[in-house]
Amino acid sequence: MSGLYYEEFEVGETIRHDKRRTISESDNQRFCDMTMNQQPLHLDGAFAAETDFGERIVNGLYTMSLGVGLTIPDTTDGTIVANLSYDDVEHPAPVYHGDTIRAESTVTDKRETSDGERGVVTMAVDVYVVGEDERLVCSFERTVLSLKRPE
Repeated sequence: MSGLYYEEFEVGETIRHDKRRTISESDNQRFCDMTMNQQPLHLDGAFAAETDFGERIVNGLYTMSLGVGLTIPDTTDGTIVANLSYDDVEHPAPVYHGDTIRAESTVTDKRETSDGERGVVTMAVDVYVVGEDERLVCSFERTVLSLKRPE
């Protein structure tokens, strides 16, 4: 397990996750197929060329999901009981096929459960396209129910 137990999270700490992922056209296509999201902005090059983006963009939910996945090894891998919520999701800039993304998490809150046996941890997650013109492409708040360190 590489995840953190409740006691190891520190409010105010920012974790820059080392894992990155380049998003391919087939990644986006498969995600759209699996979720039955046939939005032409993601799939139809001719349609997308006529939009403000000028080309197809990656499904925002895929960007968010991948952002969560990039954070798991450093935060909750093997130490999570459940994801409780995802809040305040924003997509300030598009992601295009071939973009590489990275994530960072800032612990914003933590508290023990009422029985004191587990903890609730909230993290602000920012997802960026890496490169010369690094840009924020997704941000959200993730709240998890975390295991406490075994005695």
